[in-house]
Amino acid sequence: MLTSSLPSLLLLLSLSSNFLNAALSDDGGGLFCSAPSVFETETASSSKPLYWKVTNPTLSPSHLQDLPGFTRSVYKGDHALITPESHVFSPLPGWTNTLGAYLITPAMGSHFVMYLAKMQENSKSGLPPNDVERFLFVVQGSATLTNASGAHHQLMVDSYAYLAPNSKHSLECDASATLVVFERRYSPLENHFTKQIVGSTDQQPLLEIPGEVCELRKLLPSSLPYDFNIHIMDFQPGEFLNVKEVHYNQHGLLLLEGQGIYRLADSWYPVQSGDAIWMAPFVPQWYAALGKTRTRYLLYKDVNRNPL
Repeated sequence: MLTSSLPSLLLLLSLSSNFLNAALSDDGGGLFCSAPSVFETETASSSKPLYWKVTNPTLSPSHLQDLPGFTRSVYKGDHALITPESHVFSPLPGWTNTLGAYLITPAMGSHFVMYLAKMQENSKSGLPPNDVERFLFVVQGSATLTNASGAHHQLMVDSYAYLAPNSKHSLECDASATLVVFERRYSPLENHFTKQIVGSTDQQPLLEIPGEVCELRKLLPSSLPYDFNIHIMDFQPGEFLNVKEVHYNQHGLLLLEGQGIYRLADSWYPVQSGDAIWMAPFVPQWYAALGKTRTRYLLYKDVNRNPL
């Protein structure tokens, strides 16, 4: 076992060394996370809106942006990395003046969908199919959520809403907004019901993760009615997951800030803000944060249901 894993370990150490050397070099040559995109722009980035790189992705070195046929996107049977240069936007069914890019769908093997919705001027959401629950998270701009009772909620960047299955609601935008949306067919439990939730990340308490140094916030209740949760995970540079996870849950992930290395199965991927990841059940997974700014990612996880 030790002999067979040694080449992978040496590869990771070599990749991490090259990654950092490229970032510290004068000309920024080498890997995609080179100095111009990490260090030289750190001061300028601090004045940008929260999560601005999700909607303004860049590849570094910059010449890769126009390299014909180049993409970091990968699709395999048990995981996928979907990177911004391969997003395909088209009118979002049921929505008005809104473009959508589906990043994760059941065609991959998932039991949920994850997509980006780019709402334009005078845009409005549609409703999900019957018995489908919806989670919205704003990464750019703002929009107004209205429910069946007529109550209004202004959703700003870093705020979110959970909409129970078959609940009437609409989201309207006068200017522009970008949202990440999760939808799945609800798995009901007798005498347990979900309800609308509206909140923001900074309202949620930090939760201790035994054995880990990263920070966790849960955006939905952990109670039985809810069959999935959305986690916000924060890593400072150099921090990594202690546990090399293998479990029955599926994940859908959007990297909101930062960069690092994600292990999925036997592959090691450099990732950066704007990247989306699908993880099938039981795929080995692990993350380490690199660079000089924190990593923050948003993570879907199915919970509270027997896998049978």
